[in-house]
Amino acid sequence: MSDRHAGSPGQVKEVTSLANPLVKDIKALALKKFRDQQNAFMAEGLKLVIDALDLGWSIRTLVFAKAGRGNAAVEKVAARTVAAGGTVLEVSEKVLVAITRRDNPQMVVGIFSQKFLPLKDIRAQKSDVWVALDRVRDPGNLGTVIRTVDAVGAKGVILVGETTDPFSVETVRATMGSIFAVPVARATPDTFLAWRKSFPGLVAGTHLKGAVDYRSVDFSRGPVLLMMGNEQQGLPDSLAESCDRLLRIPQAGRADSLNLAVATGIMLFEIRRDALKLAPEDAKP
Repeated sequence: MSDRHAGSPGQVKEVTSLANPLVKDIKALALKKFRDQQNAFMAEGLKLVIDALDLGWSIRTLVFAKAGRGNAAVEKVAARTVAAGGTVLEVSEKVLVAITRRDNPQMVVGIFSQKFLPLKDIRAQKSDVWVALDRVRDPGNLGTVIRTVDAVGAKGVILVGETTDPFSVETVRATMGSIFAVPVARATPDTFLAWRKSFPGLVAGTHLKGAVDYRSVDFSRGPVLLMMGNEQQGLPDSLAESCDRLLRIPQAGRADSLNLAVATGIMLFEIRRDALKLAPEDAKP
């Protein structure tokens, strides 16, 4: 990677100035307006970038610290980026700190094209589990739900209404790389409700008015669509009324509700209970 070119796609460039236009474009991805304009987002970490490439995501720019020069794994990812037509930037630590807004940034950052799954392409079968999130506001909650969906082997997430951006830096960080493994769809409430009518399995939502203990339901008879409401308001009536079952998670303390990501995690591990088994070697004391 000793060649230094003009920074056009498929080439390598060394960058030390914060005023460089490429650096400015990457820094702008901190704002949703620019992520949407460029249809791009940033992911930090060598493993995340490798996983994304292995899963077929389109990389536009690879940024790595000078300290990564000579690192075999970094060199290989850089070669893959160039082969894919992307730009590789070798940058100073000052530039990397500015891009990531972290004092101790990861050595590698990837800029990828955003990818949404069209709602119409979701055709749930057999043991598939999908999660619909209504107006989720907190990036940490959304990222944690995406990570949990990945962990339990559920199929994906549907964002309903005005939600936080799944491709924000905060959300992507919270997914710990699962953003690349979990399909994300989005829909207006009306579009979602129209699609829900054709869902072939159980549609269950958690609700403070739910009268059914979530542990008493048989989730094994087909696909499941789990609806989870907004952090402050829960499921609106229009979505709650479209559920086959309204469920509750019993509580004993003074807290009147659970964090959205925690509640979704509890529900998902129960829904996927029969599918989740420890391997024999994991079960040893």
